[in-house]
Amino acid sequence: MKTHRAGKIPTWLAGLALALLWPVAADQNDDRLDGLFDKLQDAPNASQSAVIEQQIWLIWTQAPNDEAERLMDRGMQAMRLGEWTLAERLFDQLVEKEPKFAEAWNKLATVHYVLGDYNESMSDIEQTLKLEPRHFGALSGLGSIFARLGQPAAAIRVFEQVLEIYPHSQDSQHSIEQLQEQLLDRAI
Repeated sequence: MKTHRAGKIPTWLAGLALALLWPVAADQNDDRLDGLFDKLQDAPNASQSAVIEQQIWLIWTQAPNDEAERLMDRGMQAMRLGEWTLAERLFDQLVEKEPKFAEAWNKLATVHYVLGDYNESMSDIEQTLKLEPRHFGALSGLGSIFARLGQPAAAIRVFEQVLEIYPHSQDSQHSIEQLQEQLLDRAI
């Protein structure tokens, strides 16, 4: 008979268990977010930060009511399937019904980005950040837009803002390194 040693629970499993115990209805106004952002600031490494990040995303993506939740779920499914026009229509409906739901705006920004409509995406990001100024996902999207538009200095500034909120964001750190190389190449 194989015995199991008692040990530390993997952080991803602890995060999942915690998420399952939390109530379903939430959004960017959820009281738990302040504590999670404090933990994100104090996390000692990228691994622990990633668990906290997932907990934040779980809260952000939980719509404020059942109808909004259905639209969010359908829109996210359309995104997973690459049905970008349908996703755009669903998220447009969602922001019309719930204009104060930050993640609805962020998802719409993502769809507009994928469709190459950077102006609309930036407008959606602006709405997201008005509702949730700590939205590191929206900021990352804005940095990606500036990078795509050939504005590496502006992109670096935005990714640095992400690092102020989420110090162990490996994606932002990597993006800054790549953009700094672009700036050096231009200077040569």
